This record gives sequence, structure tokens and C-alpha cells, in this order.
Amino acid sequence: MKKTYRLRIEGKHPDRLLDAAKHDIRKYIRRERRKTLPAGADYWDFDTLFGTEEATAAVLPPAELLRAVDALVAAGGEQFYVEIRSRACTRPPRAKGGQDESGHDLFED
Repeated sequence: MKKTYRLRIEGKHPDRLLDAAKHDIRKYIRRERRKTLPAGADYWDFDTLFGTEEATAAVLPPAELLRAVDALVAAGGEQFYVEIRSRACTRPPRAKGGQDESGHDLFED
């Protein structure tokens, strides 16, 4: 998904435009997570770009995306650009033996 959201449109309240943009972002992520995973993949991960426009967009963790939108609006931004790409990922295998990094047994009383 690549989209520029404008927050100042005549005849529409900026708060409603912000709510609609956030809803659209959440809806896209939910839709992507519902897709069938390819063989060997465990979960969907997302690569996100965020900025005031496409040329200035920077990489941002998905968990920080909506907070960045709120911060931009609080600073008086009138538009923002979001790009979200999904990719299938696999979880790394767990360490065998049940020990933490210092060598202590995790399951010992």
C-alpha cells in the first residue's frame, strides 16, 4: 500500500480525516495478516515507510507508525505518506537446553 493522506480538505473536519486514515492503515494490516502464508513461513511482517511526502519517507517500525502520525499532526502537518509492504517471515528456532545467556537453567526452582 502506497498512499498520501491529506488532512486539510475543504468541507471535512481534520479530526475525521485523521480517524479515516488511521482506520485505513489498520484495515490494510488486518487484511494482509488474514492472507494465507506461504509454505515454511510462520507470520507476516511489515516494512513501513513514513514521511510528509514520498521523497522524504523514512523506514519506521510498524508499531511506531500510528504514533508517528499523531506526532506529525500535533506538529501541524497537513499531509503524510505511508507505504506498507508485507513479507512472510519465519521465527528463529529456540535455543536448546532451556538456559539463559548466563548459563542458568530457566526451568529450575
